[in-house]
Amino acid sequence: MQDGKRLVAAFFRTERGGEPVRDWLKSLPVEDHKQMGGAIMAAEYGWPIGLPTCRPLSGHAGLWEVRAALSDGRIGRVIFTLAGGRMVLLHGFVKKSQKTPRRDIALARTRQRTLA
Repeated sequence: MQDGKRLVAAFFRTERGGEPVRDWLKSLPVEDHKQMGGAIMAAEYGWPIGLPTCRPLSGHAGLWEVRAALSDGRIGRVIFTLAGGRMVLLHGFVKKSQKTPRRDIALARTRQRTLA
């Protein structure tokens, strides 16, 4: 793989060409954007990589999350799947509770199904 990446990140695209995770990242404050981007890059270069950067979502086969500490004690997450030798970034959000909300997982799963 080029430039040492073991896995290349790609943004999920909607039917209309939108890239929700890219839009979410751009909406974050600059420092948070850098933190989240650094975590994604760590996964690209270090794959397979474990905690604290990345972990599979238990009970949700094929879904993983990249984790990053954001400003003000917040926690950022990007849910991704592996498809076609790429890390497809499906959904990004700021986690507000211990458990990943079902609606966030459901949205990622719906987007994952469109890749097949």
